[in-house]
Amino acid sequence: MGRVYILGGYQTDFARNWAKEGKHISAMLMEVMDGAFAETQIEPKEVESIHVGNFAAELYTKQGHLGAMVLSYHPDLKGIPTARHEAACASGAVATLAGRCEIEAGHYDLVMVIGVEYMRSVDSKTGGDYLGTAAWYEKEAKGISFPFPKLFGKLGELYDELYGLKYEHLAEISAINYANAKKNPLAQTRDWYMSKAHACSTGGYNTSVGGMIRTSDCSQVTDGAAAIFLASQRYAQEYAKKRNIPLEKIPYIMGWGHATAPLLFEEKVEEARRLRQKGEYILPATRKAILDAYRRAGLRGAEDLDAVETHDCFTTSEYAAIEHFGLTPPGEAWKAIEEGEIRIDGKLPFNPSGGLIGAGHPVGATGVRQILDAWRQVTENAGDYQVEGAKRVATLNIGGSATTNVVHIIGVD
Repeated sequence: MGRVYILGGYQTDFARNWAKEGKHISAMLMEVMDGAFAETQIEPKEVESIHVGNFAAELYTKQGHLGAMVLSYHPDLKGIPTARHEAACASGAVATLAGRCEIEAGHYDLVMVIGVEYMRSVDSKTGGDYLGTAAWYEKEAKGISFPFPKLFGKLGELYDELYGLKYEHLAEISAINYANAKKNPLAQTRDWYMSKAHACSTGGYNTSVGGMIRTSDCSQVTDGAAAIFLASQRYAQEYAKKRNIPLEKIPYIMGWGHATAPLLFEEKVEEARRLRQKGEYILPATRKAILDAYRRAGLRGAEDLDAVETHDCFTTSEYAAIEHFGLTPPGEAWKAIEEGEIRIDGKLPFNPSGGLIGAGHPVGATGVRQILDAWRQVTENAGDYQVEGAKRVATLNIGGSATTNVVHIIGVD
């Protein structure tokens, strides 16, 4: 079984409001494909399969069957196999898993993976209700305003119950991600203002939306798409030769992990309390996905990584990720935050792109965007948010309330 390489890709500007521009989701798909082909100099006739990650286009745009829609991009794509994948906010990473499997199985040499979400077509209350379908809707979201901030607020309350949690540590996560986003020319919040003091404030400019979750703790409602190309070793060798670049300079998927927890958050809470008594990490599916990725990549743990692009749908999810990656023991993520270890110039930078809070969170696109940013880091194409010397970057894409967990480790030799 040969390696699966990443040849690059493209991302739309996450600050754009496609509804205000009067453009259909098809326009977003066509633009991201156009950009990806142009950036990589790959021809449509070379693509053998396409996988699309998307959460809820049927709700936001009344359009499903996006796997077929992408064939409208070019006549040379007609007849190839395509599919759309849904795993809530992990849809993009799950689409990537499918593409990787096809290459590893020897079916295809070049696969395109696209993540897309068009979210700003509805008001915030309606959008919050749509997002609630990533939980157990009837039991956890129906009739509840903004259910997901409340669920991840409960995650913060769980941490507070089991270990103690100071809000100032969540505020620091928010401030870091906003600061990193200012360095990212495609980030949704690149022109916004945020500081730790502002994040710690309450009132009209930073309202409480669920438990300890405030506006500053939340990822953005975003329109956007991202695309990458996955290639077999055979195709990557030819690609490198044509462009006169060493094969070892092309990033590949070193390792991956995929684990799913029960859908109901209360089931996770019950298990977390049992695990806390044993001194173990309280989100076992998240931890398993990370450990599986380390094992497949042949890495010891966080000490072998240079950066992490993690799923900070809320500051509490990044707080959990810091320790679940093994940067600290269970319950001690606050130490890494206080010591500056997750800053862009720290021991293990988290979300140098700005993450979901800073860069934006078009739900179905996030997993693909994270992998594209990992590719940028290890090829030294991240511009002002480049982590010096980055050779191995991990991504964690989460669907639901830490339900679907997908980890990729992207690296170069």
